[in-house]
Amino acid sequence: MHGVFKTWKGPLAATLILVLLIAVASFLVTDRINREEEKSSFSKLEEETVILARNILQTMMNDREQLELIATIMADGSEPMEKFLALYQNTGNLFSRLELLLPGDQVLTEDGVRLDVSGRLSFEDEAALGAHISDRDQGLHGEGLVVRHYVPVQRDGQIVAMLYGLIDLSRLGEALPYASYDGQAAVYVIDGATGDFLIDTWHTGEEPGNIWALGSRTMAEGYDDALLRRGLVEGESNFVVFVSNTTKEYLYFYYTPLQINQWRVALSVPENVVFFKARSIRGMLDVLLVVEGTAFALYICWMIVHVRREMGEKQRQLDTLNYIYDVESLLFNAHEHRENIPRSLEVIARMLPAQRVAFTMLVQEGENIGYLWEEGGPSPLGRALLDTAAPLAAYFAQGNREVAAHYGWQVQEALPSAPEEMDDLVAIPVEDSGGTMWGILAASGLSGRTGCAAILRSVGFSYASLSGNTKTFRAMQRQGSEDVLTGLYNRNRYEQDRNHIAGVCSTGLCCIFIDVNGLHELNNSKGHKEGDRMLQAVAQEIRSRLGARYAYRVGGDEFIIFTVDEDQEEVLRRSQAITAALEKEGYHISVGIDWMPAPVEDLDLLIKAAEKRMYDAKRAYYREPEHTRRAR
Repeated sequence: MHGVFKTWKGPLAATLILVLLIAVASFLVTDRINREEEKSSFSKLEEETVILARNILQTMMNDREQLELIATIMADGSEPMEKFLALYQNTGNLFSRLELLLPGDQVLTEDGVRLDVSGRLSFEDEAALGAHISDRDQGLHGEGLVVRHYVPVQRDGQIVAMLYGLIDLSRLGEALPYASYDGQAAVYVIDGATGDFLIDTWHTGEEPGNIWALGSRTMAEGYDDALLRRGLVEGESNFVVFVSNTTKEYLYFYYTPLQINQWRVALSVPENVVFFKARSIRGMLDVLLVVEGTAFALYICWMIVHVRREMGEKQRQLDTLNYIYDVESLLFNAHEHRENIPRSLEVIARMLPAQRVAFTMLVQEGENIGYLWEEGGPSPLGRALLDTAAPLAAYFAQGNREVAAHYGWQVQEALPSAPEEMDDLVAIPVEDSGGTMWGILAASGLSGRTGCAAILRSVGFSYASLSGNTKTFRAMQRQGSEDVLTGLYNRNRYEQDRNHIAGVCSTGLCCIFIDVNGLHELNNSKGHKEGDRMLQAVAQEIRSRLGARYAYRVGGDEFIIFTVDEDQEEVLRRSQAITAALEKEGYHISVGIDWMPAPVEDLDLLIKAAEKRMYDAKRAYYREPEHTRRAR
């Protein structure tokens, strides 16, 4: 025994010194990480506030563009301005309705009613400010506190009216374009000049009040109420920390200018939310220190007997972590680069090891999407492994958590539909943190019989994230290019395709410009649902007779369709068939068609020619007595 101690005296002393040094280093690193995470938590609060301010400003500017477009249409003078008020009531993201402030201090509503607002609103004062957003004010119709977003309507260089979108402050908090901290933060928009709240989601159910009327608060050490007041008044960006009078816990409050009037945007978040990540990491680091100390003690005790086994096990764990990291790296952007998915399955095959690995993404609408990696290339067993996805999904939907079958009879028992040649099968449901099943991960041709399902579970969440990212990515692609009402492409896609459509034809390109006659009249007389049915009927005829590959709804009642390398007479015949089919349903369209041989050197010239012919057809249509706009 003495000889053993003497032999290991030096290594034990070196190990103890090493343990002490590592313990001290771990403590210092832990303290540094804690400080950095707390700093990161403050930075996140600042970042969330800045993002919210930027989104609010962008939404306001987008709404202004919509107002300016309507004002430009009104300025034409061809139609009474109250008509456009009724047509464009759903304009903008934040407006509850549109109204006009007229000379003589009168307000024109969407119903054509004129209100005398003398003493409450001044046309001359608002017109002198041009396009602007008012501060908080009382509504004219009993709706409480409001903000008005003005743009001038000009004719011949003179402002003839001030068009404004009314923002109801009681509902503005619900229409915010960004949910900070996943909705756990209270949001404020404050007028720095007066202290008036425009938004106050902390005091829900109450009309927005005034921050100064709330009185002073008990501040955390290093902060004072004067700092908050000065910062809001002078438009600074800063933090304050104070005790909530309601919950009696610390609230972390960050404010920054909004670049609208003297408004400021602010977020307040409870301490437990702000430092959630920091506390979680601190707890994990504390556990790490305890585990680390325990592990070193066990290491010393077992060092002589088990060193080889421990080193071998650590190497296997390291290899597994490297494999998991490789899988995560490949799947990070695999929703855009699908070739990474089979490569990730190859990594899993090396982890198990296995001859074939399959991942099937379950799709609610449409066919499931399957990916396979197989050693030596595809085989009937690989195809059979992919085909097990549907019965496996049903099996897991019954509450089963895995399949770990290492003999043919076990495979048949768990999955009777599997081929007899399949001697083994390991599979798990791919689920997100909420338990939603996104896909199936399966493997066969296994060399080992232990831990296979656990290895699949270690990468399962990565495949769940891939499925979610893929769904989101595809939804964003559809929203960016598809018109929701008609299912045809929208103007965004039209502008994208214009850059290359001239180059896809070899003999010629035909442009069909269609305008729906009487849409506005139908909306006014029978409602927008009838107008929507008319547009959907037109889109269906376009899709069935001209195809949807290059078919776009570019305006409210305007459609543009391109046909590539088609016979002119055939395109004309199908266009006439569209017109005839729609007339049977009581709908009328004006069609303009023009054709240009390849190479198409001026696409704009082709489109303008088709548009001119459409307008010629439209004028001819309305010259007929039974088709006058008054008749409709």
